Amino acid sequence: MTRKSFFAQNPSALIFIACLALFTLAVTIASEAYGVGFLSTSFVKTLGKTLCLCLVALAMDLIWGYAGILSLGHMAFFALGGYMIGMWLMYARTEEIVVTALAQSGLPATPEEVTQGIATQIFGVVGSSDLPVIWSFAHSLPLQLMLALAVPGLLALVFGWLAFRSRVTGVYLSILTQAMTLALALYLFQNDSGLRGNNGLSGLQNLPGLADTSQDAVSMWFFWASAAALGLGYLTLSWIVSGKFGSVIRAIRDDEARVRFLGYPVEIYKLFIFTLTALIAALAGVLYYPQAGIINPAELAPIASIYLAVWVAIGGRGRLYGAVIGAAFVSLLSSVFTSGRLPNIPLGPVSLNWVDWWLVLLGAAFVAVTLFAPKGIGGLFDRFQRIGTPDRKGAQLGPDDGSLQEQEGRT
Repeated sequence: MTRKSFFAQNPSALIFIACLALFTLAVTIASEAYGVGFLSTSFVKTLGKTLCLCLVALAMDLIWGYAGILSLGHMAFFALGGYMIGMWLMYARTEEIVVTALAQSGLPATPEEVTQGIATQIFGVVGSSDLPVIWSFAHSLPLQLMLALAVPGLLALVFGWLAFRSRVTGVYLSILTQAMTLALALYLFQNDSGLRGNNGLSGLQNLPGLADTSQDAVSMWFFWASAAALGLGYLTLSWIVSGKFGSVIRAIRDDEARVRFLGYPVEIYKLFIFTLTALIAALAGVLYYPQAGIINPAELAPIASIYLAVWVAIGGRGRLYGAVIGAAFVSLLSSVFTSGRLPNIPLGPVSLNWVDWWLVLLGAAFVAVTLFAPKGIGGLFDRFQRIGTPDRKGAQLGPDDGSLQEQEGRT
């Protein structure tokens, strides 16, 4: 019997990569840096950030849609990745400014003077002139990139080990992840956290050593990197869920007790998925915040992780392409409604302000999808693929109506 290739078993992966490649080419041709200038630099940055949000939505779909773990803390890992890369960006850019300023004095500056000048420039806003210990590696890009993955990964590993070994599941686990996110955000709001408190890190769009490079080109570089990361992430997760490992985590989602009875180390599987998705979220944050230009503790607020779950639910959890569709759709729609460019709609004595009512509309959409279309936008593709319900002789398909159990029942 001939074994099918990966793309033969997962045609959606090939279609997704082809669509992503065409989209990337179209944006490049329409950009100001390398094309006809149809798309503005700010909109290219918006598209690049959207691709990063699609990547973190993939991570959310893997842990929630496939493994059945509703984590309300994955945007914390996303923000931590952004903080780690932001430390290097801010340090290196400030170092250039300080070295240039000290060179005008006529005497060569000592390393201690440069370090003191950097610390004063960065932390003067919070009333400090000392460089915190956590900034010890901020001068090195390779080390900060390692920390951008190591810090969120280690936090996820420790938190997951403590939670899963105690067999915390369901809504209790969701509450714990939300509490972790809230505690981390409250800590970072403090000025003595070493990350400038409520001021956060700013000026991240300015790449060190590239002061003469236009933002048009920089925005395209990050757009390409975000597209590449999304493509590789999609292929990797498609490979994971299409094999035996994917079957096991879906079985854990549907009947954890039975999987444990069969001898599978359920806690190890959960811990691996939790840590892996945290690393993916951190990578997305590394690419997102240099395009956003600023990061502050509000990015870790629990509401951000709730938004992430809403995106996946609207797109269709249990479908990787559904997570991407949901994140892209809601993110771009949010940019339109919160831009302030849409005219208000007069409704008698009151006026419909889109900026104020956007979250209400998003919440209503989430409720509507939950009640009337649990498969989300991605479920529309099932009709084209003619995926129906297998004949189970009246047996239950499982507890999770939002996943691909109809298709799984055929295999």
